[in-house]
Amino acid sequence: MIGQSVFIIIIVFIALYVILPFVITRILGIGVIRKGENSQEVAFTFDDGPNPVYTPLLLDLLRKYGVKATFFVLGEKAAAYPELIRRMQREGHLIGVHNYTHRMNILMPPWVVRQDVKRSADVIKSITGKRPHYYRPPWGIFSLPDLLLIKRYTFTIWSVMSFDWRRDTAEKKLKDKLMRQLAYTLNLKKEGAIVLLHDCGNTWGADSEAPKYMLLALEKVLSELKSNAIHYVRLDQMTLASSEMHDVNEAVELPL
Repeated sequence: MIGQSVFIIIIVFIALYVILPFVITRILGIGVIRKGENSQEVAFTFDDGPNPVYTPLLLDLLRKYGVKATFFVLGEKAAAYPELIRRMQREGHLIGVHNYTHRMNILMPPWVVRQDVKRSADVIKSITGKRPHYYRPPWGIFSLPDLLLIKRYTFTIWSVMSFDWRRDTAEKKLKDKLMRQLAYTLNLKKEGAIVLLHDCGNTWGADSEAPKYMLLALEKVLSELKSNAIHYVRLDQMTLASSEMHDVNEAVELPL
């Protein structure tokens, strides 16, 4: 009987801590930004950096095509490569938080997640002079306590994901996948696209050389889309439906 009660408690805990936030954020889209309203807008977002090899090449590419993007950086790597964070800011990109290290939130106690986010935000502010407003956890997976951060940060996921962290995908299929998904999102769904890409492959489950092929594919995509009337925007510039809007101005400076 006791064993059955413990089992029920565990199931309820998992449902509340993991499954409920997944349904709220990923399926229902409550409390997160996952798409835009203007079908001529594309927001490229890059996770897991900065990387000393691939992030400079990515910044060169974005500058070449006049693209402003959003970078969700790891605090640990921002502290290690502050010059890349300063370059992102100097060249007009938006910088958000992606935890201090690349660990899944649901595998950490709530207070550790809060410390991770605060520590990362502190590092970014120390480099740029501005506290970040946007947050995306690793793998886009939120836990229930994360939702308590909702008044301090704008939670962001994506509408276009192409598995670019896998070398086989990035090297052979990425450009075609991105073009298909962008066409579907912009032309059929009539929505603005938030594109998930990665400028670092040194995380669990990723291939270290995948960003090299991501860059090659991204250049082909930008080149092919050059004649289209597409506006490349940062997340804070994206036109949002009222259901996607989320006010962070009041509480973003509060300590976690």
